[in-house]
Amino acid sequence: MSTEVIVYVLTALAAVVVVLTRLRLGRGDGGAGRLRMGRGLVNVHTVAGGLALVLWVVFLATGNEVVGITALACWWIVVVAGLLILVRWLPSRGKHASDGQEDSWSEGPGLSILAHGGMLVGVLVFSWAYLTSAV
Repeated sequence: MSTEVIVYVLTALAAVVVVLTRLRLGRGDGGAGRLRMGRGLVNVHTVAGGLALVLWVVFLATGNEVVGITALACWWIVVVAGLLILVRWLPSRGKHASDGQEDSWSEGPGLSILAHGGMLVGVLVFSWAYLTSAV
């Protein structure tokens, strides 16, 4: 499989992660996890993800290096925000700690780890492909 095909597939998967994170955590109840998520971090994830996706597709279509490096910067913001979103699954300790919340999407942090770990790997591949001029 060529590097270009891998990058295109990872681009589609990254879009799915951004959209599903928004759907899962954009509601008023804060989604699943042990800690409640504020809207700010989810909004950063969504806005940076949408911007990254649009800029990355433009880069893939045009090859404009400025657009490509800007898209990569946005992708890295998405990765950092996504990994911070994973913090909601860290165990709480203390006398007043509450149990974790579940939702209808999954039991436990498996889906979030898969999505945001995959996003990290995908952005590493995007960065490698950009730096080696493989796309």
